[in-house]
Amino acid sequence: MIIRSKTPLRLGLAGGGTDVSPFCDLYGGCVLNVTINMFSYCTIIPKKNGKIKFISPDRDVQLEFESTKELPINNSLPLHCGIYNRIVKQFNKGKPLSFEMTTYSDAPAGSGLGTSSTMVVTIIKAFQEWLNLPLGEYDLAKLAFDIERKDLKFSGGKQDQYAATFGGMNYMEFYENDRVIVNPLRLKKWIKNEMENSLVLYYTGTSRDSGKIIEEQTKSTKNEKSLEAMFELKKQTNLMKECILKADFDGVAECLHQNWLAKKQTASVISNPQIEETYNFVMENGGKAAKISGAGGGGFMMIWCDPQERYNLIHALKNRQEGKIKIVDFVEYGTQAWTIYDEKDSEL
Repeated sequence: MIIRSKTPLRLGLAGGGTDVSPFCDLYGGCVLNVTINMFSYCTIIPKKNGKIKFISPDRDVQLEFESTKELPINNSLPLHCGIYNRIVKQFNKGKPLSFEMTTYSDAPAGSGLGTSSTMVVTIIKAFQEWLNLPLGEYDLAKLAFDIERKDLKFSGGKQDQYAATFGGMNYMEFYENDRVIVNPLRLKKWIKNEMENSLVLYYTGTSRDSGKIIEEQTKSTKNEKSLEAMFELKKQTNLMKECILKADFDGVAECLHQNWLAKKQTASVISNPQIEETYNFVMENGGKAAKISGAGGGGFMMIWCDPQERYNLIHALKNRQEGKIKIVDFVEYGTQAWTIYDEKDSEL
């Protein structure tokens, strides 16, 4: 038996940061995001050898443990171990499991595409498929959030786990007591096509620790300037949602621009001279708007341009030889899992 899962990464279009406590608990947060055709993957092969083996080829890491009900988390794969601990405790009555797990992602950690949370979701989804866990979409996303933010105490917001689980383009609302409402946007096909043709992802070549950025943002409720910027992010998120549904693409570009201006006011580490230089270059070569996807500080820059100018913009970026260009399509589904049975399984 082989269990596999794949889960899409996401682009944060607007509102990122308002999904972080305590802001969303006090004032309510909202974000607009969309999943793209870049994925995190997980394969589980059940074993009977009393061992647990984690393989992460993209990070060049392998860990092996004796099968036990709780694994240490102070190692190079804390997400994997933390998920295992919760699954065994909550769903397997404390009984250890034995398996080999291989995981990897299409984007590096710190890329701003929600890689860490997407990895958590795809691992949980594989366990759900294997153990037939009774988890709906909201249950799975909330479990992923609890493991990452509460069990492992990693700083961050709430949008990534829900984006990865639900998939598609969503307007999400965040309230106190970890209450989340996911509102799918039903886009006309031509609007989706136009948006895809207007976007370019440019990897700046530097990853960043989103946790440190998030920690600074959590202090925004105590800073009047930062607090005003957070409310501006909410405003621009709602405006962008309207612009997308009405096919006002110039309006989308303006919202993206205003979102980036407000985002930079929420924490001093969101931008830096390299990002600003890249931003100015993009604007001088056909870009209409741009922002760093995710928490900021590095990773992927999301660029909005006229589709007729996209080729020239890409060509100009390639000549810089500093980063990598990625063209993506939206995907309308969230996390998925399936099982491959061999002859021995069919005989059971």
